[in-house]
Amino acid sequence: MSSSQLATSVRWRAIAKIVCLIALLVAANFLAHGFADTLNFQIRPGNEDAVHRTITVSAILYSVLLALPFVPGVEVGLALIAMLGPAIALLVYVCTVAGLSLSFIAGRLIPLSALIQFAEDIKLDRTSKLLKDIEPLGKQEKLTFLANKTPNRLLPFLLRYRYLALAVSLNVPGNFLIGGGGGIALFAGISRLYSVPGFLVTIAISVAPVPIAVLVFGTEFLSR
Repeated sequence: MSSSQLATSVRWRAIAKIVCLIALLVAANFLAHGFADTLNFQIRPGNEDAVHRTITVSAILYSVLLALPFVPGVEVGLALIAMLGPAIALLVYVCTVAGLSLSFIAGRLIPLSALIQFAEDIKLDRTSKLLKDIEPLGKQEKLTFLANKTPNRLLPFLLRYRYLALAVSLNVPGNFLIGGGGGIALFAGISRLYSVPGFLVTIAISVAPVPIAVLVFGTEFLSR
């Protein structure tokens, strides 16, 4: 096989991976919407065991869906709160932190060398070069490099106050367009610009307002 044929084969394999990833995310979106719609049953004497099983499965599924980029797993959590009221708010809060942490850890486990190879396979040469430049750098060196690399004055500000930017991005309406909570947490992990304790504290605080509001004002808060 010639070098050009090999390059074409590698590129098509990379494209196939992207297509499979998109298909997985689409399927996960349908699962999230469908499962949220099924969480609408009454609690009555005799079905407590079924309710407990449903809550357990829903909590696990919610955490997993929330960890995926571009998947509105939060709908499952809101459906649980709407169905069971403030009593479930603490569990939903814990599952939210767990799901985002799962995505963050997954991002930290992805080696930059794999991202560099993927960028090269699909001919993202500038991205590949940028990743190669920052791969050997420490966290502070990465911050300085990225701040000096971009002509946009906003990026150095966001890098300096990156934990605040993370908290805001997790709560801003429409963050689905930038990956949703799972995508934001995943890229935070990939960037290696956030410490594990710093990330955990940030998300623990930033996702707390809604559960606290539900505990104080009840589920009516969600319909306002």
